Amino acid sequence: MSLPTLQNHGTPASARALGEFLRAHRERLSPQTARLPTGHRRRTPGLRREEVAQLCGVSPTWYTWIEQGRPVSASAQALARIATVLHLSRAERAYLFELAAQRDPAESGSAGVDVPAALANTVQLLEAPAYVLDRQWNALVWNRLATDLFAGWLDSAHDRNLLRFTFTSPAARTLIVDWETRARRLAAEFRADSIRHLNDAPVRMLIDSLTAASDDFARFWTSQEVFEREGGQRDFLHPRHGLLVCEQITLKPAHRDDLKLVVLARR
Repeated sequence: MSLPTLQNHGTPASARALGEFLRAHRERLSPQTARLPTGHRRRTPGLRREEVAQLCGVSPTWYTWIEQGRPVSASAQALARIATVLHLSRAERAYLFELAAQRDPAESGSAGVDVPAALANTVQLLEAPAYVLDRQWNALVWNRLATDLFAGWLDSAHDRNLLRFTFTSPAARTLIVDWETRARRLAAEFRADSIRHLNDAPVRMLIDSLTAASDDFARFWTSQEVFEREGGQRDFLHPRHGLLVCEQITLKPAHRDDLKLVVLARR
């Protein structure tokens, strides 16, 4: 097995943190848990580096270097094998990939159009317009008040994508007060939100279709602006209710990073 190549990935501090994290979890994993023979008395707690490397199918030198915090190129697939061998929990696995600045290859498989029953029920119980978005910002679940507020999007048989509604529906330009500012910010928020998934086919197709369908989206997207998705005041000029001033709150459910719960509380 050839030796790994040293590359400058991440900062020295993050490389050290990654190495310390892996070493700590290697040392706390027993041979019995890893289904290895205990053999004679071990000089170090947990598994040996060579054992982890063998179980992961990687070079012992590569694994030693990564634990030492050296700037080794670590692929997402190799990190996934390490996470499995070390029996990392969901939270520990997510932390590992954040440290390595890599995307977990299992992440796309965990996402789906299903909404946990408790979350769907909560949306219906809220006494404010509320809806759940998926990774492409399609509305999956919404309540009666959201249907009433978002005429042209959540009522009747419309496309459920928030970006398509905002940029291609004439109703959105009338409903959303100061549409230009809000739409520009929405495109910048989606760029930040989708950065780890820009090469996924559904995200790429959405961006391409919006660029073709809306000159405004194309203009905002090529500006390369990036904004964190924030709450705050949202004003709507409703065709029946007049001016509505709301406070937007966006929450992420535990264990479902692909979903967002958006609530618009009346001020």
